[in-house]
Amino acid sequence: MDNIFDTLKHWHNALIDTDRIPVILGAILLTAILGMIRGPFLGNIYPFIWQAFEKLLGRIGDKMDNPKRSPSALMFRGLLITIIALGLAFVIGQGVSLTALTTNIFVEIVLLSLLITSGTVWFALLRLYFAMDKKQLTPGAFYDIARSTRTDLNAGDDHGIVRRAMSLSVKSFDKGLIAPALWYLIGGFPAAIIYSALAVISWRHGREGSGSSLSAIPMALEKLMAFVPSLYAAALITLAATFTPTAKLHKGLASWINGKNRASYEQGGPALSALAWALNLSLGGPGVDLSGTPIKGAWVGPEGASAKVSHKDLRYTIYISVISHLLFIASLIGAYIWSGS
Repeated sequence: MDNIFDTLKHWHNALIDTDRIPVILGAILLTAILGMIRGPFLGNIYPFIWQAFEKLLGRIGDKMDNPKRSPSALMFRGLLITIIALGLAFVIGQGVSLTALTTNIFVEIVLLSLLITSGTVWFALLRLYFAMDKKQLTPGAFYDIARSTRTDLNAGDDHGIVRRAMSLSVKSFDKGLIAPALWYLIGGFPAAIIYSALAVISWRHGREGSGSSLSAIPMALEKLMAFVPSLYAAALITLAATFTPTAKLHKGLASWINGKNRASYEQGGPALSALAWALNLSLGGPGVDLSGTPIKGAWVGPEGASAKVSHKDLRYTIYISVISHLLFIASLIGAYIWSGS
């Protein structure tokens, strides 16, 4: 038995650099505090690096995404954007790594905080919750949600707004925290920034799987890099249901074995499925992109679940989000202790 544990510990230390765990913990704390105080930057709850790549490549992608072009031509254009994004990500990653090596841990924490998100999503969800609770729902109350999900929420009802907000809570946890943090553990800043670059293109042009062939290649690469992180995020969300009122652990576990009405990776993947099943709700659904393009979102959740979600369901989602973050922090501390660092 001791040999088995020694072998596991060896592979654990070989796969990840546990000396980076304190940096991740510091960055999570920093983004949680600043995010809750300041709120989303320019209405976007996702990390600063996402917004930087969107500014650099977003409009270029929009011009290339011509619906009159053939799927193969659009896919080739998507390949070009992907190559440019990965090249930029590698160069930026190397530069950030060199900066981190020549400075102290506090600078490294600040640099990593630009790649992850946490507190901003709670700020956005709470603003929406309080507005709905006071029956004072205005476009400003859900602007951050619309901007971050890239959907036109003015075209839907209150239930649709809440569903998008709930989906955003788990997507940001999965793509904005778990995935970049795990890739930082494995490959440092270059790996984390490369993942972020792919995630931004998928988010900007993928339209939850309803986009053109332009997003096919970056979305496939992102899905490959996010395979393990997305499962890990879903596991934490499922476990968080144990400590959340009205949520059920056994129902969350059912999302792992039930093949019907599960979210595709593009729509939210295992994380969204875990949330829908744990709260016994029907999430997802169709929508409209900010460009006016229809989003053919599938309904996610157990059979017979209601899609008429309310701000009370949003409150339970916030509970699950906060608890999931705490569980992730606990797992990092456990890994750090187990490694003997």
